[in-house]
Amino acid sequence: MPDETKIVCVVACALVDADNRILIAQRPVGKSMAGLWEFPGGKIENGETPEGALIRELEEELGIETKESCLAPLTFASHSYDAFHLLMPLFICRRFWGTPQPREGQALKWVRAKQLRDYDMPPADEPLISHLLDYL
Repeated sequence: MPDETKIVCVVACALVDADNRILIAQRPVGKSMAGLWEFPGGKIENGETPEGALIRELEEELGIETKESCLAPLTFASHSYDAFHLLMPLFICRRFWGTPQPREGQALKWVRAKQLRDYDMPPADEPLISHLLDYL
């Protein structure tokens, strides 16, 4: 029987401000893929919906609040890394409360969709950029 691939489910958010810019976060030193820029989000815990996980992660990572009704699914990434396969739905969120703060040592930057390709991102995030360009 062949080795089974471990599937890792995470969720990500394209947080969009009133000026149509998207928030990206730089992975801090000490984490895998440190230095790369990504969309905020994280692992979906057992018993969580993707929306519930994203609401929790946005509060933990950035100190902002949102509601499930403010999250719109846009697309997803399915990418094989060496040790696992990543499945990552990407949601758009335009309504949130609070000002994003870097609570986990990450750098934050608001960028236009057309500028996203100027930032080194994990391989799973890169295909999401074209969907954001079409949407915004």
